[in-house]
Amino acid sequence: METYNLALVTKKIYDSRLNFFSLKTLRDILEIKKDRSLYSVIRRLLENEVLKKIEKNKYLLENTKLNDFLLANLIYTPSYISFESALNFYGILSQFPYEVTSATSKKTLQKIIDEKTYSYIHLKKELFWGYEKKDNFLIALPEKALLDELYLVSKGLKNFQLGEHDFSLINKDRLKNFLIKFPQTEQFKALTGELIKTKDM
Repeated sequence: METYNLALVTKKIYDSRLNFFSLKTLRDILEIKKDRSLYSVIRRLLENEVLKKIEKNKYLLENTKLNDFLLANLIYTPSYISFESALNFYGILSQFPYEVTSATSKKTLQKIIDEKTYSYIHLKKELFWGYEKKDNFLIALPEKALLDELYLVSKGLKNFQLGEHDFSLINKDRLKNFLIKFPQTEQFKALTGELIKTKDM
């Protein structure tokens, strides 16, 4: 098996200017093709505290603390921050969520990393839009985060309390434009109709 100089390998890691590494990223940066050699080098990088493993085949530069939202984007793709986390970020939801909540076009799942829970909720591809890059992470626009939330409420997957939200921060015209792109079930129309009538919007 090929041997690799740890100092040179470490230099390549730092020269990449990256904080998060997938297995593919490490393979490309270190230019190691053989799986056995790559895993051997990764093991040495972990032992020497150059890298820190966060889950299978995903690593952080040791002593690096990524923004929770950015990490949420990175550990499960494609995804964007939405639902309670996005609403709280914009100041629309006063209650602070204990989980980092994201929308994904892949299957629904939950991950726990460093005692922090990252929840990913499936939205069909037709609803996977309405997000932007902000501070290096992908997050739903305020109106889309609200509609994502109400869509799940209409399906009986979440609870929603009007009194916990400040709708003055919502752009009503954008909300209406986004609204028509969602499935118009009776439950969804009832929820959004009640919302649009609120005096605070």
